[in-house]
Amino acid sequence: MAMKQLQDYYLQRINQLEPCEIIETKEAKGIPEKNRRRIQDIECTGLEKHFKNDYIICLFDKGKDMNSEEFARFLESTSESSARVVTFVVGGFLGLAERVIDRADFLFSLSKMTFSHELSRVMLLEQIYRSLSIARGRQYAK
Repeated sequence: MAMKQLQDYYLQRINQLEPCEIIETKEAKGIPEKNRRRIQDIECTGLEKHFKNDYIICLFDKGKDMNSEEFARFLESTSESSARVVTFVVGGFLGLAERVIDRADFLFSLSKMTFSHELSRVMLLEQIYRSLSIARGRQYAK
């Protein structure tokens, strides 16, 4: 199954339990990678247009790591204690601009390893689906 198919598969399953959407911003193309901050700034500006009063969770390699049960409890308590929309932010190939990380309410790490943003998105969606299943007492394969 291709990455996009996996993404759509988990997004569909999540939407059966809770509303969820993926918003992608345009990548800063045509700019040499040595201009990292400029690229991150352009991508950050595209992201910020979508932030309102959201509870922002950034995927960040130095963020808190959790197992699936801990993540399920975290999501459940965050959703219950806040009337704000929970928004996950996955950076591009150069990561997130510092101002997005600084604005985050929570920094979350999927792993100490580095993954492509496409793979990170699929892994995050799978964990969100797993968390919603755990929170609702549904059986989910281990």
